[in-house]
Amino acid sequence: MATFRDAGLVLRTHKLAEADRIITLLTRDHGKVRAVAKGVRRPKSRFGARLEPFMHVDLQLYEGRSLDTVTQAVTLAAYAGPIAASYPAFTAANAVVETAEKLSPVEHLPARALFRLTLGAVAALARGAAEGESAGDAVRPGGGEGGAGDDGGPPAAGAAPAPRAVVDSYLLRALALSGYAPSLGDCAGCGAPGPHRAFAAAAGGMVCPQCRPPGAAAPAAGTVTLMGALLEGAWPAVAAQAKHSGEASQLVKGFAEYHMERAIRSLRVADRS
Repeated sequence: MATFRDAGLVLRTHKLAEADRIITLLTRDHGKVRAVAKGVRRPKSRFGARLEPFMHVDLQLYEGRSLDTVTQAVTLAAYAGPIAASYPAFTAANAVVETAEKLSPVEHLPARALFRLTLGAVAALARGAAEGESAGDAVRPGGGEGGAGDDGGPPAAGAAPAPRAVVDSYLLRALALSGYAPSLGDCAGCGAPGPHRAFAAAAGGMVCPQCRPPGAAAPAAGTVTLMGALLEGAWPAVAAQAKHSGEASQLVKGFAEYHMERAIRSLRVADRS
């Protein structure tokens, strides 16, 4: 059978038989990949610890009919440890990888932009958890590979937003990659110039009075500004509007779940962290 090599981020794992695991990965060149890692649950496994969720690994696999098989794994970045040590980072990272998996329904379909965005968000959460633990104060995520403009994480220098802000930014930017960027200026219905005062997830964002459906939210102006900053990865502006983060998070959650047509279960836990 054909073999291939790729870099990937472990999204989740589950047990198979007595000593194996099925690993779900988001890879750089092959999109979502599901593969069997044989014997990784044994104490003497060569690479069991390298195939835990949130690990960035270089893999060699050979193709199977339904599942590929991992034959080699080398750690590129160990994000699992810092994330597991911080409950807010852990719940946020779970929301990120759950979303990444749901936005990659077809296996072996390349999704490089989503891979970079997801890797950047997880790297930011891991760095923030490690720095927060060492400093004994707020979590301060840093950027991933390539900086805030490329990977979805906040820049490495200076104070950064809380883990939930990283998740909100990731959700908006991942949806934008899928063609669902919210309209936060002009009316999402008719295109009338903004600013407008109502937000409707089903309509695609902010709407004018004529296009406003029943039940549309009426967010504060600062909340709309914050959502725009999260979408752009403009972290200084995110910090400036932090008092609106609660309202923004609920709008982002509703928008994401509506357009993904499914609930993001990990967000329920993240909301309580």
